[in-house]
Amino acid sequence: MKNILVIGSTGQIGSELTRVLRESYGGSHVVAGYIVGAEPKADLLEGGPAAIADVMDGQHIADVVKEYQIDTIYNLAALLSVVAESRPRLAWKIGIDGLWKVLEVAREHHCAVFTPSSIGSFGADTPHDMTPQDTIQRPRTIYGISKVTTELLSDYYHLKYGVDTRSVRFPGLISWKTLPGGGTTDYAVDIYYSAVKGEKFVCPIAKGTLMDMMYMPDALKAAVSIMEADASRLVHHNGFNVASMSFDPDTIFQAIRKYKPEFEMEYDVDPLRQSIADSWPNKMDDSCARNEWDWKPDYDLDAMTVDMLKHLEQKLL
Repeated sequence: MKNILVIGSTGQIGSELTRVLRESYGGSHVVAGYIVGAEPKADLLEGGPAAIADVMDGQHIADVVKEYQIDTIYNLAALLSVVAESRPRLAWKIGIDGLWKVLEVAREHHCAVFTPSSIGSFGADTPHDMTPQDTIQRPRTIYGISKVTTELLSDYYHLKYGVDTRSVRFPGLISWKTLPGGGTTDYAVDIYYSAVKGEKFVCPIAKGTLMDMMYMPDALKAAVSIMEADASRLVHHNGFNVASMSFDPDTIFQAIRKYKPEFEMEYDVDPLRQSIADSWPNKMDDSCARNEWDWKPDYDLDAMTVDMLKHLEQKLL
């Protein structure tokens, strides 16, 4: 049975991933790592052990690893794309300096490490349609630059030290459970909240802007599945493309209108978010993930829309 530490357990992905991992491996085997000021609450606190695990304190992480006999670390500490652009030094400090400390602990204590990458790791020069697994990556945001570095540094520790590092390039993630936290793709969450509240949605992304998106249950499935994959099948280790659906704002608007015909939307494009979105892929080719560890999403746009609306109506109304 694995013993898992989730660093960033109270964040957008971590709060849901911690619960999923506890369902799979048992509450006592999954430690919710957190930083002071972002302590776990309710069932996240009550469902299993919790410990301070700040990526900037390597010794503290090592102490948690030893105390709970951790063999797998999910390192989810990062700033999202828009927030990172306003605080580039902090984004690098958390994303890269913090990763280095995690990888050193993993090397010394023989842990596997999952650190997610992103579609933000690509750039304007990357092929935008069916973006290959292995292609040019020249992002122009600190978020993207840090994600490319994450992939390369994780590969380095795997090749030089034998650390079992694995990761996926997440698309924009959509969830009804947690509010967005400063990402370029946040509009695809906000739009559902507006629809359920009966509000007109003001979209910050221009019509026709395609981006890969994924429903959170599929993202959690990917994070768990890649760490359970047979290592002998893996040609790649870090930065697997994983895809589910690709749409522009009007497409998701029309999908919601099937169930909320009175819903209205207008555009007020945010130049920063738009410039970031324009540099990202329209759709990724995830054939390597499908071939090397049998990746397959469960949700398309319509299935996600039905589920989002149902849960948000229960949550908000």
